[in-house]
Amino acid sequence: MQLPLFRTILSRDKSDTLLLICACSFVLLPHAEHMKWWVSLACGAMLVWRGWLTLNGRRLPRSWVLMPIAIIMMGGVFLTHKTFFGREAGVTMLALLLTCKLLEMHAKRDLFVVIFLGFFLLLTSFFYQQTIGAAAISLLALVLLLTAQLSFHYTGVVPPLRQRLKLGASILGLAIPVTIIAFLLFPRIQGPLWGLPGDAQSARSGLSSSMAPGNISELVLSEDIAFRVKFTQPIPEKSLQYWRGIVLNAFDGRTWSQDDPRPRTLRKHAVYSGKSIHQEIILEPNGQNWLFALDLPANLPQIEGASPNSVLINTQMELRSARPASQRQRYEIDSYPAYTLEAGANKDTVSDSLILPSGYNPRTMAFAARLRAQYPDDQQLIMAILNHFRNDSFSYTLEPKRLGQHSADEFLFDTKAGFCEHYSSAFVLLMRAANIPARVVTGYQGGSLNTVDDYFEVRQSDAHAWSEVWLEGKGWIRVDPTAAVAPERVMQSLNYVVKRTGFASLVNFGPGGISVLNNLRMQWDAVNNTWNQWVLNYNQTKQKNFLNSLGFLDIDWANMTLLFFIAASAILGLIALPMMRNQPRISALDKVYFSFCRKMEKKAAPRAKHEGPQDYLQRLRLALPSSEFENAERFLLLYAASRYGKNSGPENLVIRRLKTLLAQCR
Repeated sequence: MQLPLFRTILSRDKSDTLLLICACSFVLLPHAEHMKWWVSLACGAMLVWRGWLTLNGRRLPRSWVLMPIAIIMMGGVFLTHKTFFGREAGVTMLALLLTCKLLEMHAKRDLFVVIFLGFFLLLTSFFYQQTIGAAAISLLALVLLLTAQLSFHYTGVVPPLRQRLKLGASILGLAIPVTIIAFLLFPRIQGPLWGLPGDAQSARSGLSSSMAPGNISELVLSEDIAFRVKFTQPIPEKSLQYWRGIVLNAFDGRTWSQDDPRPRTLRKHAVYSGKSIHQEIILEPNGQNWLFALDLPANLPQIEGASPNSVLINTQMELRSARPASQRQRYEIDSYPAYTLEAGANKDTVSDSLILPSGYNPRTMAFAARLRAQYPDDQQLIMAILNHFRNDSFSYTLEPKRLGQHSADEFLFDTKAGFCEHYSSAFVLLMRAANIPARVVTGYQGGSLNTVDDYFEVRQSDAHAWSEVWLEGKGWIRVDPTAAVAPERVMQSLNYVVKRTGFASLVNFGPGGISVLNNLRMQWDAVNNTWNQWVLNYNQTKQKNFLNSLGFLDIDWANMTLLFFIAASAILGLIALPMMRNQPRISALDKVYFSFCRKMEKKAAPRAKHEGPQDYLQRLRLALPSSEFENAERFLLLYAASRYGKNSGPENLVIRRLKTLLAQCR
């Protein structure tokens, strides 16, 4: 609400411009998270500059001042993104253009360019996030933009800010019913209506197709949910909660990567035993192709809404989707905790898991040779290395020291402190140096049950790396060297092992944190999950099921479009009906009076809106000839007596007499 002080200090132009600047600030707010720091700083500076000019009544800068600024900004965009095309560069330029245009509003046309740029930029924020919070900020920004647009349309007396905000919110509210109908009934096609640029999947959090020291320890700082799981049976114990993802078999001396990233058809080389565990998994968008399942997956899942055979599994038991996960993917899969993998193979078949680059980690190679001479048996050697990790002052930390060229040497013999990627990498190197085939597997370990909606949540902070070794007659066996150093990481949670720093150390949302905060987080996660399920994941299949529940079986897109327009028209009619009924009703007496005023407007002088019958009569006395004025005078005196008097006679007789006098006013 506008305070009297501001009404006396700020002129209407100033207050309307400041309202527009405020609206633009809320439009830019959702983009601050993903834009580069210098872009956010530049946009903020331009908004502050425009606000200062408005408050102090200064002139806007001339074009020769703005042109170099615009050129520098465009140069910054190109240096940052190496292009002017694509999602990131395009949204950045739109944000900068919006703030620059605020400094170049010389005509009313420029004003509406700013407003419509704001509408468009608000739409682009959904490229990055579609959460409830993002929707709420967008609705608030939309109300402010509509209020600013209305404010510049007023002539004469301007209503208070609270009344204009209420009107802007009312306009938005009128559109919500039609929006809901369009959301439910507008035909949905498989995939998006348009193609996104090549960089549309950038800035996604999740596991990478390679692993170097520090990769996973940076990822686990994020509490974002990687995927949710619904179990149809009791949740497996913590030691079985290994979510298999990516197998890394190639090593260049520092970085582990996939040796054959191409998906291949499944080869029957896994033997399962015991009971299976059925999982219904909802994978969050990560821009990658791999899917996750409990170790070891036993079947090919079918992604909901995707084409058949859209998932492949390779000989390393990696699940791959044909398309990157640009939106949430739901699939069901069975896994067997008890299995043997490639037990019938020979060492030549898995010899690619023995390859080591030359010239790296000489101390590690020598250490492995000594252990191999001391422990000829493979299983004894494995236990010796795990005991070495357990007993030789190794520690588990999120902030290990940076390692140089011989990263395994420095970790094993100097720092002796690291995260799961350090232990799994060093263990696999020792295995290979001892002539035991081994590889690194990355995925997630553990998770937590949300007791509000009964979904099992696996977060990025649960990211983990472990090892697999191949033993003759037993096949590939999972070995987690991290468990030798920090068994609490596997049996409980990362929060029990690693001390957080900064804000995370003050507010701990982990299992050992404050129960009230944990409960609030679970409530919020459950709300977000419901939003994801029923709003963001309302796809073609769910729309078809919804229409089937209404009795529309096997409806095609043409009939669906017709149904949408019928429903939308009905909603618009229901919205318009109260407005039509709330229109001020004009009495029969006033209708005759307004007909008289329209006739006098054409003949002599129009009636002013504030003018009553008596004042209008005085002006007509000067404008009409005396012969015509007599009829006008009798009409207005009779109307005034009937409209405002107490004893003017029956209304029907008065109306009949007024119509007669009106006919005589020719």
